[in-house]
Amino acid sequence: MGLDNGQVDGQALAADIKRWAAALGFARAAITGVDLSHAEAGLQAWLDAGYHGEMDYMARHGLKRARPAELVPGTRSVISVFLPYLPPAAAASEAVLADGAKAYLSRYALGRDYHKVLRRKLQTLAERIGERIGPFGHRVFVDSGPLLEVELARQAGLGWRGKHTLLLNRDYGSFFFLGELLTDLALPADPPLPAEHCGSCTRCLDFCPTRAIVKPYTVDARRCISYLTIELKGSIPPALRPLIGNRVYGCDDCQLVCPWNRFAVRSDDPDFAVRHGLDDASLCELFAWSEAQFLERLAGSPIYRIGYARWLRNLAVGLGNAPSSPAVLAALQARRDDTDALVREHVAWALQQHGVAG
Repeated sequence: MGLDNGQVDGQALAADIKRWAAALGFARAAITGVDLSHAEAGLQAWLDAGYHGEMDYMARHGLKRARPAELVPGTRSVISVFLPYLPPAAAASEAVLADGAKAYLSRYALGRDYHKVLRRKLQTLAERIGERIGPFGHRVFVDSGPLLEVELARQAGLGWRGKHTLLLNRDYGSFFFLGELLTDLALPADPPLPAEHCGSCTRCLDFCPTRAIVKPYTVDARRCISYLTIELKGSIPPALRPLIGNRVYGCDDCQLVCPWNRFAVRSDDPDFAVRHGLDDASLCELFAWSEAQFLERLAGSPIYRIGYARWLRNLAVGLGNAPSSPAVLAALQARRDDTDALVREHVAWALQQHGVAG
């Protein structure tokens, strides 16, 4: 059992926690309780519709995602934080997307793996709390467990849920990572915002390339480009491949068109600085990487976890959608007999897009 408010000044400790979080680089930190029962019906409906696709872990954990105290017994308060990630010197997203010969990678993936960055900072925050009050029960989460992190952040007052399902903040937009520190401390909860601020805007729905946002606040992951290029392990459905364009790892379109992201803040964290020119690389250049180059250059990157075959699969789709050129055709021809069946399949499709029999 952790300390309760009879043993420590909860208000003072909460203020210290937010101050320490800011010193660690978090843009915002807030505290909420563990009751997410209001979100259970929506979560169950989403799972029942099959919108989670092949992400079986979401169905496996079921409603535990909305029950932090079941996930980590003894949890009484959740410290929710966010950290901006847009690198300061990255090529403009719109310019890269407009050039069909370029490879677009979601801006969160251009630097170091955010899981490690946020987990380290949150663990440091936990250590500072422990230095102040002594041992206490806690667990760090960074997109790493069955937890409704957006709902926790919304409930803590860090923002509101946009129609694209991401958290929005009036001062920071949505280009930030969320993280949580589950604790057994009885801390005073922050209130949610009194109102949402999307109004009648539907830009995220209207501009989604694959129409994955099937209605406000509901995403069908099976159509989402982020899911297709990251989570999906097998073949990308042929009908969706032309809609992916040159997006080879993730997709930012719903964020790029959101009016609130005119307030998006650039990160000065060196961990999120662009590596290996990934912000403005050509499809042909990346498709030519050997497996050894992929493993070396993307070590410590979130892209690393999809593996070399899926990396090539995604690039092949991008090349299939690229303007025809001798360089594009040569790149595809060089891998038409790849040892991996998944790669061969997508290369054959890409060649057919350029009028060449696979």
